[in-house]
Amino acid sequence: MIQLDYKNDTINGTIIMKLKFNQLNKRQEAILDLINKQGKATVPKLFLILSKKSFKTSKITIIRDLNQLLKYNFIKRIGNGRSVIYQLSDQYNLLKPIDADDYFKINPDIREAKKSFNFKLTNILKNIFIADEEENLNQLASKYQKNIARLPQANFKREFERLLIEFSWKSSAVEGNTYTLLETESLIKENKQAKGHKKEEATMILNHKNALEYIRNNVSDFKMITLRKLENIHLILTKDLNIGRGIRKTPVGIIGTVYRPLDNIFQIKEALEAACKLVNEEKNIFAKAIVLMIMIAYIQPFEDGNKRTSRLAANAILMANNICPLSYRSVSEDEYKKAVILFYEQNNVSYFKKLFIEQFEFAVKNYFL
Repeated sequence: MIQLDYKNDTINGTIIMKLKFNQLNKRQEAILDLINKQGKATVPKLFLILSKKSFKTSKITIIRDLNQLLKYNFIKRIGNGRSVIYQLSDQYNLLKPIDADDYFKINPDIREAKKSFNFKLTNILKNIFIADEEENLNQLASKYQKNIARLPQANFKREFERLLIEFSWKSSAVEGNTYTLLETESLIKENKQAKGHKKEEATMILNHKNALEYIRNNVSDFKMITLRKLENIHLILTKDLNIGRGIRKTPVGIIGTVYRPLDNIFQIKEALEAACKLVNEEKNIFAKAIVLMIMIAYIQPFEDGNKRTSRLAANAILMANNICPLSYRSVSEDEYKKAVILFYEQNNVSYFKKLFIEQFEFAVKNYFL
């Protein structure tokens, strides 16, 4: 049976439940798998298939399992009486594990992907961490805070510069920048541009540096997120790169996916404001960071530089709450892109969340020691 950890927080009067997916029993896992593959299922159909799979069960047992899965908000019931069918809930689809390697073996044009913007996401993107994940993140945050409390100011300054360099390098690399880490260090410390690279690559990296320094110098401003603050970050990040400022007025396409973001400036602005509202209402700091990061990438509010802006904005939230920012130094550029595309196409945050947790753990264990 799933173990539940209760918090005092409520949403619409309902106690938030922290669920442990790995503690479902085998029969419940099989039921979820069948509903996922079939799209929907009835009790008689589940009984028939499970019986053939050598599960010792009965219709009463299956109904009991379904009621538990309903209670945990993993599935939803549609209809009444004999016409009742069961489908996976939006919350389950948001958090269920997906094998990224298997998913990306399929050509983008034949994957079963969501192609358009999902306006329901601001109602779904809640309770994204299970209890174990939240406990781990809180312990890491506490470790970071203890580390910086005993760190001399000069050491803290050096460590922040190191993180800034490595973040500027990796965040730029995700966008196709070909500077090496050592070249990035020379550029930031000595303003020395590397040979064989376009000037725009140096500009991109230096803009990252300036944006992170801007956030550090105005860190308290980012306890609350507004559209204007995101536009300011984007403006610094895209300076001298021939990228339009403010909310885009034209459609954009994204390489490697059939997902098409909103193309109406009024809807784009409304979606971004709704995302800011969701982030500001969220109490978990890590959830704030992930939700803002993934929603900026999903909405694509700017002509270019959206994912860069999303990573800086997420770090702004962490820093505003005395939590270690991420450098993403050890993340694979391809895996990061896969995690974002999985959210585009499946509205599933599991792989992105996994990478975020790994990178936060890396940051705490490698900086400000």
